[in-house]
Amino acid sequence: MAIKKTTKKAAKKVAAKKTPAKKAVKKTSAKKAAVKKAPVKKAAKKKVAAKKAPATKAPAKKVAKKKAATQKAATTSIVANVDVGFGNTLYVRGQGAGLSWDKGIALKNVSPYEWSFSTSEAKGDITFKFLINDEAWSEGDNLTVAAGSTSVSSPVFYW
Repeated sequence: MAIKKTTKKAAKKVAAKKTPAKKAVKKTSAKKAAVKKAPVKKAAKKKVAAKKAPATKAPAKKVAKKKAATQKAATTSIVANVDVGFGNTLYVRGQGAGLSWDKGIALKNVSPYEWSFSTSEAKGDITFKFLINDEAWSEGDNLTVAAGSTSVSSPVFYW
């Protein structure tokens, strides 16, 4: 092992002798002269006179009819915040906007505890009540919502 150590030291000394010493050189940066660009002239566009069509009043009437239709078709929403249990569905029965007291309509499950029903058929107030699986009625009085508005409630069930 002694031989290997001496050869490594000798190699290091030889390598150290071969590398020339570096000289300190001061670098100066060259200054760049600011170059000004000449402004670019844009070509003038020619204006062409457009032909005007004779004005008609028919489109104005169509717009008025569309606005009236959107006002009549206001959305009425019923939202229930309740946990009906896994595998169960919340229904609504009532009067107005296509609801019936004889058969319920299933509400859409928006989130685990939120159910919603929306309609644009309401012409007046809607009276309703919630049911679980269209069998178990919610406690309390019937609820009412005006056409074009939203009712948010938390029904209570004893089942």
